[in-house]
Amino acid sequence: MTKKSSLAAGILAGGRATRLDGVNKGTLVVGSATIVDRQLVAVADVTDTIFVVGRDDPAWTSRGLRVIPDEMPGTGPLGGIYTALVHSPADRTLVIACDMPFVPVSLLRRLAAVDDADVVIPRHARGYEPLCAIYSRACADDIRERLVRGIYEASRLPAGVRVAELDMDEDLMFVNVNTPHDYERARELSDRMPQTPQDRITTGQTRRRTDADS
Repeated sequence: MTKKSSLAAGILAGGRATRLDGVNKGTLVVGSATIVDRQLVAVADVTDTIFVVGRDDPAWTSRGLRVIPDEMPGTGPLGGIYTALVHSPADRTLVIACDMPFVPVSLLRRLAAVDDADVVIPRHARGYEPLCAIYSRACADDIRERLVRGIYEASRLPAGVRVAELDMDEDLMFVNVNTPHDYERARELSDRMPQTPQDRITTGQTRRRTDADS
């Protein structure tokens, strides 16, 4: 089995985007391309299997993407992570929010290269980035239990699993678009960036720990 075939990717698109009048955030243009097209270029470098979790939309199907509805509607991004894990054809699944325009190939390669952990997740000064991380199926039961109990905090890692934290020196690559202000900021950042996000090299060390229950 190749590295690419051992990993799938789920783009999380379950939000209603009420602050953006319900627009499909993946179709917003940042720089010269939509967010989803920017993401597809980056994600395709680490896996050939890409699907969407959330509402069906021509933006997804026209790109040949399979759409999977949320298993547990109303449970937020953590519910999207759970849906991605239980429907993924691979044991390891990269999850990425559909509104992150600047996630670079270099970061995804660093995450995908760690294949002996159940969670591989970036961490910076503001904390974890659970919506740009890799999870194995071993995480699914703990996540489901939390969802059933009404605990929807995605940044709380599954308990009792192997965790690899990738320490990051910056967090601009995790900028997301939730509001018109966020969208304007993303467009301004894109105009100022001297290189495409895919060309930027990430730095930092990968630290491992077990029995994560934070």
